[in-house]
Amino acid sequence: MVTAIVLIKCDVARIPETAEAIAQIAQVSEVYSVTGEFDLVAMIRVRAHDELGDVIPGHVNKVTGVTHTETHIAFRTYSRHDLE
Repeated sequence: MVTAIVLIKCDVARIPETAEAIAQIAQVSEVYSVTGEFDLVAMIRVRAHDELGDVIPGHVNKVTGVTHTETHIAFRTYSRHDLE
């Protein structure tokens, strides 16, 4: 399992609608509205790195309201929760 943390800037007038649309993408497990430089953070989980090339530029970046993304790929997971 590959986890990507995607930081998203979007049109501030469309944050709720943009977040809802991103949350509907199958590979997105959660979307958070956050403070700071970015407006949203999306957690994306896929089976292989190649899939990120389809999901992020092919789906997330095309959602109405998204103006910029920055992707961070997780090396390891440290959690008390079962994240597969």
